[in-house]
Amino acid sequence: MKKWLLAFTLMMSAVLLGACSQETEGEATEQKTLVMGTSADYFPYEFVDTANGDAIVGFDIEIAETITERLGYELKIEDMDFGSLLGALNSGRVDFVMAGMTPTEERKENADFSDIYLSATNLIMTKDESLQAIEDLSGKKIGVQTASIQENIAKEQAPDAELVSLNKIPEIVQELNTGRIDAMVIEDTVAQKYLDQDDSFYTFALKEDGEKGSAAAFKLDDELRDQFNEELNKMMESGEIDELVKKWFSMEPTE
Repeated sequence: MKKWLLAFTLMMSAVLLGACSQETEGEATEQKTLVMGTSADYFPYEFVDTANGDAIVGFDIEIAETITERLGYELKIEDMDFGSLLGALNSGRVDFVMAGMTPTEERKENADFSDIYLSATNLIMTKDESLQAIEDLSGKKIGVQTASIQENIAKEQAPDAELVSLNKIPEIVQELNTGRIDAMVIEDTVAQKYLDQDDSFYTFALKEDGEKGSAAAFKLDDELRDQFNEELNKMMESGEIDELVKKWFSMEPTE
């Protein structure tokens, strides 16, 4: 009887140890996945490739895939409205954000940022040839992406204009095409797609102070930022970022 009890006890111990081992392995696997928040409406930074099973691809995506792989993580991408990204970061829904985001002083209060990996210029894009300077936008309707740096620029530089804030860049372009707004603020690298598709658009550059360019966002005091930043700088120093710029920013625009 004692032998039977001993054997049963040993068997149950082995089962429990096996279960614990599997659970630990599962937890380790889960910890090896990083979730990146993005807003996949920002060609060529991040966009939905409808010709490839609706995969989310782009300049930011390839940088993120390269760095997370080198750090030993798998990458999972969560697509959401741009204005929701930092909230998702701070709530723990995502581990970091890449979405062509500029590290403004306001955003730095709620997130830590990597070094800037690409600089760009903001433009006014319009179909009205008479609009050639920021002063011409007084009393006009200007489209901007909600919670974007372009929204802040429009508020500061065109205070007498009426702002129309929408979640997605294509929505704003559609409003411009239908005449429901007079102009929009858009980054030059993103505007290029629409300029290539439609020669009826006119643009002029805006003067800007402060931070310009794109950086990845992380939770405040998150060590992941430094690890990510180290690999990002290696990519910039090796010329890999330049190669990705050539690849993604010379693509033929697609719908």
